This record gives sequence, C-alpha cells and structure tokens, in this order.
Amino acid sequence: MKISLRLVGCAVGFVALALTGALAQSPAAFSFQLVTTFDYPGTVTQTQPQKINDLGDIAGIFVDTSAVSRAFIRFSNGHFSPPIVDPNDAGNTTQGRGINNSRLVCGDYIDSNGAFEGFFFSHPTFTNYDPDPTFTIVLGVNNVGDFAGSVIPTGGIQEAFLNIGGTVTEFAVTNATATLAYQLNTTNQSCGYYVDSSGVNHGYFRDSDGTIHSPIDPVGSTGTILFGNNDRNLIVGRYSDSAGATHGILFVPPNRFLVYDFPGATFTSLNGINRRNTIVGRYTDPNTGIDHGIILKLVRTGAGSVTLPLAPPSAPAKAVPQQAVPIAPAY
Repeated sequence: MKISLRLVGCAVGFVALALTGALAQSPAAFSFQLVTTFDYPGTVTQTQPQKINDLGDIAGIFVDTSAVSRAFIRFSNGHFSPPIVDPNDAGNTTQGRGINNSRLVCGDYIDSNGAFEGFFFSHPTFTNYDPDPTFTIVLGVNNVGDFAGSVIPTGGIQEAFLNIGGTVTEFAVTNATATLAYQLNTTNQSCGYYVDSSGVNHGYFRDSDGTIHSPIDPVGSTGTILFGNNDRNLIVGRYSDSAGATHGILFVPPNRFLVYDFPGATFTSLNGINRRNTIVGRYTDPNTGIDHGIILKLVRTGAGSVTLPLAPPSAPAKAVPQQAVPIAPAY
C-alpha cells in the first residue's frame, strides 16, 4: 500500500510538472475548469477563500450577518471547521490567510488597540506573532513553516517580510508607499503587491536570491494584486480594468497571463494555487453582492483561455515622502 501511494504521488507530480512546462511555452493551450462553488454554512453573507494546500484543504474568511469576520478551514472532503477566532481578537475580525500541508493556518486579527496582529493556529493551539505590535499581518505559510506578510516598523513605512528558518528579511519595492508579501513557496520565491505613489496597486514577485520583478500588470490593468504562488512559481491574483470589472488571473512568468471570469460575474479573484495546479478564489454575485468560494483546475483545452501580455513598465514614479500609513491587506 505504501509503494502504491508513493507511485500515485509521483504520477501526480510528473503530470503537474508537464503541465507547468507546457504552460510556460504556450499558456493559450490551457484553460480553467470550474470544479465547484461553496459557501461557509450558516448565516453567512460572504465566503472568501484565501489559500489551498497540496491536499486540497482551504483556509479563508467568512463574514456573518453581524459583519463579524471569522477564519475557517474547508477540508478536502468538503466539510468545514468551526469558526476560528483568535482569543485576543477585540475587533470581531479574525481572518484566515494561509494553510500548509500540516494544516497550520496563519492569519491576522485586530487587537484591543485597533492594530493588526498576526497569528498561527494548529488545532487547538493559537500562537500570536507580532514583532511590530503597531501593525503585523501574516499572509502565507509554506510546507516547512516559513511564512510571509507585512509589517510597519516603529516610525517606518509598511514593508513586506519573509521569515525563513527564523530569520526575518524585510523589503520594499522601490518608491512603494506599502509592500505586502502574500505567499512563499518551497524554494522561497515569494509574491504579493505594492502601492505606488499614486495609490495604484501593482503585482510583484521576488526570487529566492532577493531579485524583485515589478511591476507585474497585465495590459489594460488599472490595479493588480498577486496573492499566491505554488512550488513552480505559477502565480494567481486579480486585476481591474477601466470599465470597473475585476478579473481573476494566472501569471506564468516571465510575461503571460491567463484570465478567468466566473460566468455572469464582474468580480472574480483567484487567491491560492497548490502544486497540483488547483486554484481557490471567489466571485461576487452581481445581483446580491454576496461572495462565493470557487475551486478551479487548470486543464488542457483546444481553445485555450483568454491571454494577456505583461504591460510595459511605466516611467519610474517620483519618490514621495514616506509615511507610516497602514494599508489593510486585500483579500
């Protein structure tokens, strides 16, 4: 039985590797297959999945009819955890942001001072993480327990951080007024978004050697957010266009995007991708304004998805005075 399971795991890995290689050569040959939609059970007005591990477990956020935010896990069998609430949450805002294969969940909550603080949850234990108590958010965790997020050092501006083997590295995109890191993979490639001096969001990714690639925007974007990358550095997120619509995207480095819109929706966001190229995100029902979770799979197809090239970089933004103004993380 153990040998059989290992062979299955290898087969899945080879399929994912072949898919990734083919995507890099011709992303138009692939498209998104909708697997299912879902909602956290009960009196919930919003279901906002964030990340998916390699086993198919999903971490996310739900909002109830009292506008209270809670974290949750949707297990691979389709069942849901009870609401996850940090014991120090004083703002009715506990948000699940990431999950790894050990079901270690990371996220943030609002404390009694109105500040964002980070947390980890491994049932039934909470561990708080707040090296900068005025503002710390933990947005992604990988399978060896390294993690990513954003902080505001005392007297400084909002920066991204990576905690790798207990060593913290803080960094910022040049001239950004805020930088956030949302995920890092096994080889410590990370991704996220930053806010420029005009208040516009742009995606970026950072190589394991510290090289930052930015801006990452599809042609026609008026604002781009990248949320998650897998171990092959396929990156998911969303962008908005000049008509006000928001589209889910898969970025295939170095320069191609696949676009996904949930049928009938004008807002679609892709937030997490695992090594099997399964994607989790959400769409907003235009009739009710309610967010629903979605699970997608990348598949081969004759027609292919809508693709967009990488937008050319604009002229370097003029540096502006930097201020410690917290940017609440997107979801």
